[in-house]
Amino acid sequence: MYEDEVQLKRRDNEERVTSERARILGLPYLDTRNLENSIPLVDGVLGVQEMHSSHIIPLRKGGGEEHYQFMVTSQTPRSLIESKRQEYADNGERADFFLISESAFKAFMLRYDPPKEVHYDDIKIAGEGDSETIASVSSTLATVSTEKVFDFLLDQADKLGASDIHIENLRNTIRIRMRVDGILHPVANIDRDRYRIFMGELSSRANVSTASNEPQSGHMQKEIVDGDSSHLLNIRVETIPTMYGQDAVLRLFNFDESLLNLDLLGLSGDELSTVNEVISHPRGLVLMVGPTGSGKSTTLYSMLNALNSTDRKIITLEDPIEYGISGISQIPINTNNGGSFAEGLRSVLRLDPDIVMVGEIRDADTAKTAIQASITGHLVLSSFHANSSAAAFSRMIDLIGVNPIFSSSIRLVMAQRLVRKLADSKTSRPATEAEARYIRDVLGGIPQDQLTDINLNEITLFDPAPTEEDPFGFKGRKVIVEQLLISDDIQAYLRGDVSDINTKAIEETARENGMLTLEQKGVLAALRGETTLEEISRVI
Repeated sequence: MYEDEVQLKRRDNEERVTSERARILGLPYLDTRNLENSIPLVDGVLGVQEMHSSHIIPLRKGGGEEHYQFMVTSQTPRSLIESKRQEYADNGERADFFLISESAFKAFMLRYDPPKEVHYDDIKIAGEGDSETIASVSSTLATVSTEKVFDFLLDQADKLGASDIHIENLRNTIRIRMRVDGILHPVANIDRDRYRIFMGELSSRANVSTASNEPQSGHMQKEIVDGDSSHLLNIRVETIPTMYGQDAVLRLFNFDESLLNLDLLGLSGDELSTVNEVISHPRGLVLMVGPTGSGKSTTLYSMLNALNSTDRKIITLEDPIEYGISGISQIPINTNNGGSFAEGLRSVLRLDPDIVMVGEIRDADTAKTAIQASITGHLVLSSFHANSSAAAFSRMIDLIGVNPIFSSSIRLVMAQRLVRKLADSKTSRPATEAEARYIRDVLGGIPQDQLTDINLNEITLFDPAPTEEDPFGFKGRKVIVEQLLISDDIQAYLRGDVSDINTKAIEETARENGMLTLEQKGVLAALRGETTLEEISRVI
């Protein structure tokens, strides 16, 4: 809004100066601001090249008295105006000239000679050791115009389905990498002039300083247009000073509210049924656990979207807000400037919400407040950093101590990871002896009804088969989840009835109650041909 006001004032000033200049030159002044986009263009009088070089534009083409009118600027040669006037007079015609501003001239010329739409080659992800592709993409980026290079990179990242863009300062160049399906891929190396353009755009759009010596966080949005459809891209920006300059990471969140749907997460029927049953209760605590980038936020938002109705009051506390959802009150908590989830949670509970989502439980105060809220008529959803659901329990007990209230409030802990899915071009092979031994060991003790269509005597595994369409042999990602439903046996740890409280003991008890671990779920996905054993090992 501020930039628009500046532009309007600048144009007003330019028109005033042009009006004064017209009096000096003895020409009538014409303010074209209401004509630039509506008046019909005059064809067949002047060529586009002549208009550009002489700063002259036809306004009216003849008439009953063969009366011609032209628009000129202060850069139009006086000799040209006089020669044109004489030329038409010699033919028994009349030519009048009006002085217009340079901005008006440019606006008309954009209509007479619109810029040709330039199509740049799409960015391709380079395979390991593929320097040719990186050089090609670097060359493409070097040809993209200054005002378009930043938007081009964001459009391409969205097209590739990248979750992050990393802009990194090396000794002699700037490296750009994109994270696609959880893996960082080199994309291009650019010179420092382009880097200054990136950082200049970041500073103005995300409200971060290019001269700061401190880490910064910012946020911006961009509308991505693809043919007749469009969607909003939310971008979280993190910058940090390094030895050679300021590095930046742009985390991309493709905001499409219709995609925040539990049915689209890829959960099995039993997993989805468990989630729906737990969140249908009016109170209790549900925890999502996993490392950064494991999809916790998407799952939590999908739960909120499933619960979002006109008869429920839903409030979220987030640092920062990643998706905006209509019908939900979302409150940003800036923990870098003294804000806290615990304090925010105590405040919003006074607003009588039915459901509260706390972005993350990071300390004992937030944990105790969330637990208190969950036993006083609220459903509380939150995330927690831990490697597994059992580890989340032992970490929570370390945080708040043995707590009988916690045992009655917690209903579900769900750990999850995202693994790359094999493309349809995958190939199959018999498992090696070592792989078969590992698989039988991991799946030992699982009830037979959980191993439908899986033969542990003749184990088949699958490998990626790269193609031109899927150069790595993978396409998209699959969620692997571990659901720990709270039973009486698990509550015994939280009440202090069991003296030996550790992750292994909790996990063993949960497995006896029917829980499948992340590793077991991952191995089963590999046996079904959805991913590879190597991918499970890398992620889980």
